Amino acid sequence: MEQETLALAQELDFSLLALFARATLTVQLVMIMLIVASFWAWGIIFQKHLRFRRARTEAARFDAAFWSGEPLDELFDKIGPDPATAPERVFCAGMLEWRRSHRQDGGLITGAVARIDRSMNVAIDREARALTQGLTFLATVGSASPFIGLFGTVWGIKHAFEQIALAQSTNLAVVAPGIAEALLATGLGLLAAIPATIFYNKLNDDSAGIIGGYEAFSDEFSTILSRQLDG
Repeated sequence: MEQETLALAQELDFSLLALFARATLTVQLVMIMLIVASFWAWGIIFQKHLRFRRARTEAARFDAAFWSGEPLDELFDKIGPDPATAPERVFCAGMLEWRRSHRQDGGLITGAVARIDRSMNVAIDREARALTQGLTFLATVGSASPFIGLFGTVWGIKHAFEQIALAQSTNLAVVAPGIAEALLATGLGLLAAIPATIFYNKLNDDSAGIIGGYEAFSDEFSTILSRQLDG
């Protein structure tokens, strides 16, 4: 009897596709959801990696131009009305408010520095939202996927026990397929959650560093303008 049971178990196909095909509709939907979430998360990870690398390159290039000694008005005119990079947009926001704050007689309207700071802060907030867009989805996948997979496992085990009751047998050939299908859902949940959590923490830290660079430039630029006002 035991040899017959082992023979039946060995004939079963335990490949991923076979486990998916034998699973109930509910477990199949859970698996599909987790697979889609995992691919979507990896797409965001690669897109953000390229975006952050480009942002660092743009910041380094702009810093070199800003500290090259070229007059700020000339740099502003060279960039033009449609700045292409985030550091340029922050700089242009401050310079545009700087020029608007001059009266016709050449003097500055009261509170110019505060308005310049607010203009650059608004530009930085806009760039920060663009940088961090999609990271919330990574956090959601990282936190929710294990529970979604666990739901699929619980549902699959429930179905396995129902099959055991119908077959009135607890031999390996009856129990193993249902348990394997159920555990596959948990495995997919972890497969989606672990990379999403790791890269969310990394990308969140990277974005904070880039945004911190924008804020540091804003402070330095405000200091330069304040020095000119005092002079």
